[in-house]
Amino acid sequence: MEATVRWEEGAVVFLDQTLLPHREVEVCCRELGRLAEAIKSLRIRGAPALGIAGAFGVALHVWGAPESADLLARAEEAAEILSKTRPTAVNLFWALERMVGVARCSTGLSGDGFKRRLVEEACAILEEDLETGRRIGEHGLELIPEKAAIVTHCNAGALATGGYGTALAVVFAAAQAGREIHIFVDETRPLLQGARLTAYELKKAKIPHTLIADSMAASLMFQGKISLAIVGADRIARNGDTANKIGTYSLAVACKYHSLPFYVAAPTSTIDFSLANGSQIPIEHRCAEEVLGWMGHRSAPEGTPAWNPAFDVTPAELITAIVTEKGILRPPYDDMSIALGD
Repeated sequence: MEATVRWEEGAVVFLDQTLLPHREVEVCCRELGRLAEAIKSLRIRGAPALGIAGAFGVALHVWGAPESADLLARAEEAAEILSKTRPTAVNLFWALERMVGVARCSTGLSGDGFKRRLVEEACAILEEDLETGRRIGEHGLELIPEKAAIVTHCNAGALATGGYGTALAVVFAAAQAGREIHIFVDETRPLLQGARLTAYELKKAKIPHTLIADSMAASLMFQGKISLAIVGADRIARNGDTANKIGTYSLAVACKYHSLPFYVAAPTSTIDFSLANGSQIPIEHRCAEEVLGWMGHRSAPEGTPAWNPAFDVTPAELITAIVTEKGILRPPYDDMSIALGD
């Protein structure tokens, strides 16, 4: 699959995810403000994809600078602007810090050399993410039985990353290995990333799947029709507490009650070692209109208030294992830096 976000002749090109699954429209962005808006409006979404977009955004702002501009200042300005777009996904901040670090080490280069260096680094972040997704799939394969009914939540496939996936990377690896699998896709209210995006990816990959409302997963578990759950992550605290799309916590609770494995798949860049636990993870709150209606059609009476956190935190004790590109982490997650060899 072509990269979800990529660099092309002085522009950042991305697939507008708000138009899927009905229209596949690529946007060519040559201005930082437009890219920041695309991130805020979820035209680009998914923790690893946000990191890649952020990296390209820094390169873009520097690339388009006038000849007299302070290029380091431009890089730092871009990082500051982009850091205010989405607060929860740590991959964005990880990539911005990496790009600014490279910029600070490149001030001795010519103007053109400085610009090329930042583009090279952003492209390297993309390539690393593609390899990371493949490795997550390889490691996670051992968790998937020969016949498995897997429930997912939100979208953690190619669209949410550089072009391979995290949670869906494990699904793709299982399918490629010839495992007999069926995916139950949580629709993922309120913005239906499961229905619009995960089902879209699974259909393209010809992997058997069934769309369900989020509230149906526990009933399927009670009937013995689910083998395991696997989800992505937007930020993982040092103790293993994991922030992911709202509704992930309730899915994990249902798995615990029914004695089913609940797995998280994420790159190590999603682990925020500066946070001791999930209570310190910043949770993005989005506008009430996303809950009160859909696609311009209001479903609730006028004057109805709504609460709309984009993410919730699943406590580490509900997580059976965390699949990373470096291997599988299992409880206790007390010191993941040692487990990861960092």
